[in-house]
Amino acid sequence: MELCDVSRTYALDGRRIEAVRNVTASFAAGSFTAVVGRSGCGKSTLLNLAGAMDRPTRGEVRLLGKPTTALSDPALTQLRRRRVGFVFQFFNLLPTLTVFENVELPLLLDGHRDRDWQAREMLVQVDLWGRAGDYPHQLSGGEMQRVAIARALVQQPAILIADEPTGNLDSANAQTILKLLARAAGATGAAVIMATHSREAAAFADRVLGMRDGEIAEGSNGPTV
Repeated sequence: MELCDVSRTYALDGRRIEAVRNVTASFAAGSFTAVVGRSGCGKSTLLNLAGAMDRPTRGEVRLLGKPTTALSDPALTQLRRRRVGFVFQFFNLLPTLTVFENVELPLLLDGHRDRDWQAREMLVQVDLWGRAGDYPHQLSGGEMQRVAIARALVQQPAILIADEPTGNLDSANAQTILKLLARAAGATGAAVIMATHSREAAAFADRVLGMRDGEIAEGSNGPTV
């Protein structure tokens, strides 16, 4: 996916805030990119644009070759649901669904017939098939994040967006999650884009992009998907 001279501006209390400013970057299939910077530097906004959760004020975001601004809301929703996976700091699992049901949900919403097999395979890959019938409140933080990764990957997305995925975890669980994300990039061919404030977490990535005041401050661009 590719961002071409992208900016995103918000209005807040009568002020104009440019959260992302003139960013150009590309993310290759099978790559793992860390976007690093302090809180408020624009990392989450950049990930929202890359994952088609938001539209740019200026510039163009190309997701699988398609400019997001050219797509209708229903078409953008469908593209995002089928081709983009999301992992968040606070897991976002549905508390009334079992581990298995949480992972299966994207497939159910998209009408997949072989969803039971696919959900099982993803839970096996994150070493949680034995917890398939448990509920999120019965899991540790690291286990909940592994379920979230399984859910994000079950549709075999082209892009995996991870926003501070280790922010609520201890160092041991954080390393497990980071290894899973790195493995996902290589095994599935997804372009993994992770926002983090941690240089230790960023060390697991193939490439690091530093952000400051809404701009890319360091790093290099790779080939486009």
